[in-house]
Order: sequence, then structure tokens, then C-alpha cells
Amino acid sequence: MNPRGNPQLNYAIQVIAISQLRHDTLGRAYYDRKIEEGKTSKEALRALKRRLSDIVYRHLVHDARRQRG
Repeated sequence: MNPRGNPQLNYAIQVIAISQLRHDTLGRAYYDRKIEEGKTSKEALRALKRRLSDIVYRHLVHDARRQRG
């Protein structure tokens, strides 16, 4: 995540990631896989946040295309 990016969006993705880790979710499974690959907890969290941001971006693009017709 770019620290110079949108701070509100960065915070929202951080909250989503922490929520994913607290429950038995696909995000938690992804985080656990990254830990098993040898990543540190900080690296695994960064990877999860990146994956979440990719998902959010795909949804935004899809919604924008759908609105155009």
C-alpha cells in the first residue's frame, strides 16, 4: 500500500484486513498460506491488503462499466 495514497482508503483496507484475520474467512486462509510460505506476519498482512485492494478495484471497474451501459 502506498503511504502517500488516499489515507481514508488505506485505513478502510486496513480495517477490512484486520476483520478478515479475526474470523474464519478466505482472507484468513490467504494470510495463513503466506505465513506457511515463510513470510513474516507484516509481509503476510501487506499481501492480504494488496489482494483486498485488487478486489475493491475490480469491483469499482465493473460497476463503472455497468453504469456506462
